[in-house]
Amino acid sequence: MKRQNILIIILLLWSLGPLLWQIYTSFSTTESIIRPFETEGNRWTIDHYIQVLNADPPFWRYLFNSFIVGITSTFLTLLLAIPASYVIGNSNSKFAKSFKILLLTASLFPYVLLFLSLLEVARDFGLGNNLFALCIPYSALSMPLAVLLLSAAFKDLPNDLEEAARIEGLNLWQRLRYVLMPLITPAISSTAIIIFIFSWNEYPIALTWITKSNLITLPVAIARIAGSSIYSVPYGAYAAATVLGAIPLILIVLLFQRQIVSGLTQGAIKG
Repeated sequence: MKRQNILIIILLLWSLGPLLWQIYTSFSTTESIIRPFETEGNRWTIDHYIQVLNADPPFWRYLFNSFIVGITSTFLTLLLAIPASYVIGNSNSKFAKSFKILLLTASLFPYVLLFLSLLEVARDFGLGNNLFALCIPYSALSMPLAVLLLSAAFKDLPNDLEEAARIEGLNLWQRLRYVLMPLITPAISSTAIIIFIFSWNEYPIALTWITKSNLITLPVAIARIAGSSIYSVPYGAYAAATVLGAIPLILIVLLFQRQIVSGLTQGAIKG
């Protein structure tokens, strides 16, 4: 076997190892999880999945809540970030460069330090127990990185394209919608993936802003499963919930990856 293939296998095992272990744990009996080398007989079961799917509220409700929050946050962020990125990407002023530095600083700032302040805001404005209210901080926290990524994509576009569209009589919105945005589809898709994953996995804000059981998001629900017992950790149910929660995210990421490949191919064909 070639060294390159060995290296690829090692990298795959390193990357997929946690996921494969969670899948293995989710189908293992409780005894085989606790005593893996002492268990005899049947080591496999689907009881953990049955336990998770039969929970009250049903598990699909948590998936739906996270999906709604993720999609809404992604749409809201892109809706505001694309026009802002267009302005910043086409500006060579010192203010634009300084603003990019501020955006970079904001994107690197640990948002957990804002946790208490955001909690006070939610309390004062009555934003608790509202899924769409979660989209406000999620979009705000995702905005700096989104603007940085998209402004770099706009900056790489040749100025002649927009000038030709302006000569043809297209207004600003038409140039942005029909000329520029299709050319940066890969950047938009990649940015959407980042925003959605952040919104899907965010835990501290969702934990404190949402207290109703039928409105909590997936990370909070999984954490409750992990801490549902004082004397033991339900490893199997926890692993099953993790696997089920990862499936929609993987499918959405694959869907966006197809768009990225399509955008890159179209750009290469157009030359």
